[in-house]
Amino acid sequence: MQTTDIWNKLDLRWRKVVCTLFLVTSLSGASFGQGMFGMLSGAGSDDQFISYGFFLAGHTSIYQIKYTDNFLNSGNTAAPNVARIAPDYKPGFALGFIGMMKFHDQLHLMLEPKIGFYEQSIDVTYFSTTDDNIPNPDNVAPPTNIERYTSEQTLVEFPLLIRYRSQRFNNTRMYFLGGGSYRFRTKGQDEANLDDLVVDGQDVTLELGMGFEIYFRYFKFAPEIRFSHGLMDIYRPENTNPLFADAIASVRPKTITILLNFQ
Repeated sequence: MQTTDIWNKLDLRWRKVVCTLFLVTSLSGASFGQGMFGMLSGAGSDDQFISYGFFLAGHTSIYQIKYTDNFLNSGNTAAPNVARIAPDYKPGFALGFIGMMKFHDQLHLMLEPKIGFYEQSIDVTYFSTTDDNIPNPDNVAPPTNIERYTSEQTLVEFPLLIRYRSQRFNNTRMYFLGGGSYRFRTKGQDEANLDDLVVDGQDVTLELGMGFEIYFRYFKFAPEIRFSHGLMDIYRPENTNPLFADAIASVRPKTITILLNFQ
């Protein structure tokens, strides 16, 4: 049966909520950072070769699923009882530390080890069974029913990023960053094989993001939005639910994250 989840009420508007919160926080923070001091703040770590910090993050993630050729052909020889598989965005959160090496005032190398809590969900639409003895002259499609399959996982991640930031304007700087991340799941594969949709416990992702720093009296605050895309096919068809296993060719995770950085 389809399970009830308190987060489902937010799923449809999650991306709009995330973007709105990011803009409101950023604009209010920028105004506060400039208006409170009325002068340039000396806070932060701009002059240090090595600096540190921490961050809190909220994210929404989804599986990018590719169908097999046999499932897409007219005969549908793979998983003939499956009409479609629809992944769903699910929220989660993460926390971690920032280690930064300064090459230039505007160019930094960043290592951000973190632990993230993820939930993944797919809705599989099945054709309902019909009686072959009942005539169907109009070739009407049979009725369907939907089953939701969810799984939870905790990931340890090691993003390695290059950050380029603008020159400082009053108490703010804008920046862009990009790089890659290696991550692994904390639970073993034997436990993960109990899920309906089974994936590998290791992955490499591409990371791209942007944000801006706000200088306060004693620290820097940097709201940031980041996009992550899995580069490896992590699908394990041999352990996946056989009702729909043959319909899926590959699975890659995608994540949108809002980070609140403190340094």
